[in-house]
Amino acid sequence: MDTLLHPAPTSSMAKRPCSSSSQNPRLPSHFSQMDHLLHSFLSLTDSSPPISLDLAFDRLLDSSPSDADQSLLIDRAHKLGSLLLRAANRSARKRASLHNSIAWALPPDLTIKVFSMLDSQSLCYAAATCSMFNKCAMDPLCYVNIDLTTVVPKVNNAVVSTMIQRAGKSLQSLKLGIVPGPTASPGSCQPLVYSIRNSVDVSGFSWNDKRTRQGKESSILTRSCLHPLSADNGATGNLLRRLHLYNIERMDNASLCVALAACPSLLDLEIVGLHVELRQTLMSVSTNCHLIERLFFESSKTGRDDSLKSPTCVDLVNNCPNLSSLSLRGFKLHDYKVRILVKGFRKLKYADFSTSYSITGTFLRNLGSGGGGNLLEVLILRDCMHLREVEVARFLTAVLAGDFKLLRHLDISNREGLASEGDWYQRSYNSSIIPLKQVLEVRPNICLLAEFPSEGCFIDVDHMIESDINSDVSLPSQLSIHTSDGSLLMSSSESSYNSDHGSGNEEYQDSGFVIYEESSDEIDYLVV
Repeated sequence: MDTLLHPAPTSSMAKRPCSSSSQNPRLPSHFSQMDHLLHSFLSLTDSSPPISLDLAFDRLLDSSPSDADQSLLIDRAHKLGSLLLRAANRSARKRASLHNSIAWALPPDLTIKVFSMLDSQSLCYAAATCSMFNKCAMDPLCYVNIDLTTVVPKVNNAVVSTMIQRAGKSLQSLKLGIVPGPTASPGSCQPLVYSIRNSVDVSGFSWNDKRTRQGKESSILTRSCLHPLSADNGATGNLLRRLHLYNIERMDNASLCVALAACPSLLDLEIVGLHVELRQTLMSVSTNCHLIERLFFESSKTGRDDSLKSPTCVDLVNNCPNLSSLSLRGFKLHDYKVRILVKGFRKLKYADFSTSYSITGTFLRNLGSGGGGNLLEVLILRDCMHLREVEVARFLTAVLAGDFKLLRHLDISNREGLASEGDWYQRSYNSSIIPLKQVLEVRPNICLLAEFPSEGCFIDVDHMIESDINSDVSLPSQLSIHTSDGSLLMSSSESSYNSDHGSGNEEYQDSGFVIYEESSDEIDYLVV
């Protein structure tokens, strides 16, 4: 003990022979004096009670000539004890890791393969288990598919940045944001737009956790969460194949476009509930993501986004020829814009325009004759407010005639019923002109969903006014005029919705496109 706390002069240590080897013949001969002293010290704990150690230390303090020497002796004891504890913990971890490596049946490469199949949260749990698992979990192959979606805000920008840095150039899939509950699955008819303030799954969540406090990172993603994709001149995002973003409240157009510019190999893009403009997003996709095959975009504000222009549709069709799945849900889409997209994409098999405000169904006319549209396997028009009964009847008549041979799923359900030909206020809940039974008899392989309310009117005026006040969105005051050809012209006051019930061709006449008046014949839109 004296030797440990009071090191002897170097000269005396050099001259004094080490007698520990003779006293402990079991110790290797190459042990240094410190090794022997430590061995002797650790051997005391087995034979001597703790009180003996306390008394020995007190005697050492009493033998010190001054108070300063006693303080120095106490400090030295603290440091030696801390160093000894650290060495013991490190050795324990080494032994545990060695034991795990012997007991674990898989070699490191297969362990990494198994870890690469785990979700991101399970991978983090595995990495915290032991040093061997931690080393395997740091391999970039474990972060090829990063899924950081949660039910309530738990992930911040720092977590995303760390995960992306670990993945490096191996990153192929990235999912971020808040998905509203385990029952909502991407691609289903259930809306994925989510607001934490309206959520019922927040029993363990405090709204204050979203705010940045001193010494604590905010648990909310911001517009800079995708910046790591652009690091190293875009090397990280260069091989990204799948990008899914859900309800990231603070994401904006500029940040999203920068991220898409760093992902030229993107095949699957899913955007839900972001406060970004449809037109700018599609322009960025058509400019940077030429290989894209699946595009899913659900508006955060149903019916308000009227930003999409015809030239943007044409550019998207021309620059992204491999698109086979297109979902634009909750946007204010006119039929002629939808027709450009459906007819333009030659490989399109899946189309979903659910809750689109302005679609009447005229884009369905002769859709299966040549060009795009004839390869459709899935068509979803659920809860399209202005979808007309007569247009659905014409479409199903074409199916009976042999068009759309590959169609296997059609959803025309509407919680408010279908609009009548003459007046959209008149709703159809049990149509007699739509050949539903005939289609199911001729094409039994088709899954046809046509769910309508059994009774009730389409809309209550008082409820509509109250809803407008609460949502800060005013529906147009409408005046219907029946024309000679049976179409419906609408006159509207200033509003966020413009001429929804007309042909929708007003923009076309000013955009350099040749169009024809709507009729039962084929309507083609050609670039001049």
